[in-house]
Amino acid sequence: MRHQETADGVLRGVGGEANVQSVEHCATRLRFTLIDRSKADKTAVESVPGVITVVEGGGTFQVVIGNRVGDVYAQLGSLARRAPDRDGEKAAPAGLVPRVIDLVTSIFTPILWVLAGAGLLKALLAVGVKIDSSFGATTTYAILFAAGDAVFQFLPILLAVTAARRFKADQFTSLAIAGALVYSATIGVVAGPKGASLTLKALYDGGGDVTFLGMPVVVVAYLSSVIPIIFAVYAQSHLERLLKRVLPEALRNFCTPLITIAVLVPLTFLAIGPVTSHVGDWVSEGVNNLWELSPIAGGAVMGAFWQVFVIFGVHWSFVPIMFQELSTNGVSYLLGSLFPPVLAQAGAALAVFLRTRDPQVKAVAGPATVSAFLAGITEPAIYGVTLRYKTPFIYACIAGAIGGGIAGASKSAPTSFVLPGGLTLSAPVGVGNYALLLIGVAVAVGLAFVLTFVTFKDRPVAAPEGPSTVGEPVDTPTGAGVGGGGTATAVRTKSLELLSPVSGTAVALADVPDKVFASGAVGPGAGVVPAAGAVRSPVEATVVTVMPHAFGLRTDDGVEILVHVGIDTVKLNGRHFHPAVTEGSRVGAGDLLVEFDPEAVRTAGYDPVTVVVVTALAGYADVAVTSGDVNTADVLLTLQP
Repeated sequence: MRHQETADGVLRGVGGEANVQSVEHCATRLRFTLIDRSKADKTAVESVPGVITVVEGGGTFQVVIGNRVGDVYAQLGSLARRAPDRDGEKAAPAGLVPRVIDLVTSIFTPILWVLAGAGLLKALLAVGVKIDSSFGATTTYAILFAAGDAVFQFLPILLAVTAARRFKADQFTSLAIAGALVYSATIGVVAGPKGASLTLKALYDGGGDVTFLGMPVVVVAYLSSVIPIIFAVYAQSHLERLLKRVLPEALRNFCTPLITIAVLVPLTFLAIGPVTSHVGDWVSEGVNNLWELSPIAGGAVMGAFWQVFVIFGVHWSFVPIMFQELSTNGVSYLLGSLFPPVLAQAGAALAVFLRTRDPQVKAVAGPATVSAFLAGITEPAIYGVTLRYKTPFIYACIAGAIGGGIAGASKSAPTSFVLPGGLTLSAPVGVGNYALLLIGVAVAVGLAFVLTFVTFKDRPVAAPEGPSTVGEPVDTPTGAGVGGGGTATAVRTKSLELLSPVSGTAVALADVPDKVFASGAVGPGAGVVPAAGAVRSPVEATVVTVMPHAFGLRTDDGVEILVHVGIDTVKLNGRHFHPAVTEGSRVGAGDLLVEFDPEAVRTAGYDPVTVVVVTALAGYADVAVTSGDVNTADVLLTLQP
């Protein structure tokens, strides 16, 4: 699809390459750090096809794309790599809080998904042990547990890479420093009793003396630690810059890492590690004290405001606190309190999906609900559904506060990092009162759903430009766009039948191998896997737009239909397609639109599935879809009043 066009439009809107200090992405949004915010045109960016909205927070300019953000980011990445190096050209975001948020986001976002995936694996293993306790004693369990737990135990190694990118330090030297920290707890290097080898950590914990050049060393727990390696890499970046200035060029390549490792590893063991580790312990202790003082209040506050934090993109600033909790206590109460507010947004989005009669809102709300319920990704639900109507978002926050309070009281929390959602709801199993946590989740989802469902008032809302939450523009012909034209307010009393445009096998729209069509963002419809190459009009209509592979049709009463032959076939530039109509042509049901060669399209690497979607229902309420084998005389879609 046109990820490159989306990337180009966004880049122009933020002021061009010269105005971009850095760009990263999370689950649904691009995060720009700009040199001059005044050069960015928020309205222009929001008008780019494929962009849902723009938010600003934490010193970053955040462009919400949706589920295809990675594809658009890949195009931006290639553009950014052609930009000149601008080290030191742009100051950090103004203010302490924006700087901290910017720092946390840049370090933690790149490793978020591998941590979430590993955490989900550990959660599923915990469920397996609950079902069959003997499973925990098997080597199969041990191997899978190692796969899920390794990234958490050796978290400093992952953070070394992202911190090195952030501070512009040598990544391999950073990895060497991180490796030395975890080495102290994993490899025996000191002779112990009965010929055994002890790790430095084991020797220290057993009361032995650990010194460096006569100076006492406090060996803290570096496995799963967060803060020490970040500060160590920060110090590394400054030392490397100094060495590059003072060392002769002939010695620089090997002496810089030699001196850096020889200095930074002992310095981290002597000072950086113990000091920053204690700071982290104080943070964890503060969260624990809050939960001990009033777990209900703590959970309610997080439940009420978590989705507000998401809107402004500042929710990532809580991630280091969660990791510190996990490292110090083995559980994260903050993380446990987030299941209710996340799933409450899903409940509100589901209510909108069921109540609205607007097919375009349904097309957004359906996938957004699934994304929030299963994966805990709520941005599509927030920007595409609940915030558009305002009150559903408020109800979800209220429900999240109540459910969060109950979850806080349960003291049931995950033992590893996960993204709160339906798939990871098993992560807190065995910790605290898990049943009470489930009650909190049920209350949050149920209350958000009921309040929204009962009070919802369907009304026209201004949709964002371009395809909604899917975040991927489709080469839809002008005149056959979503919700375009027609007598949308007409009252229908009879059904309208649309014939299959090709002979073949009908497939559900959700099974079409294109996420924009499959999500319903363009409109309801179906696909047909073609058995022949003659594509015919499904209804009597006027041809309003012609592309070699796609045709926009409009009936006399305003219904608009898009017939799209193949996936990504716009890239063929008309090869293998022979249109039989022009713009303005009148066609009857069954008249030829285009002839094409399905096998040649397949050979070129494209799927020839032909998609028929109703882009403007013009007063019709629903679309029934035929399944199975069809020919061009069979009804494929029935528009119902």
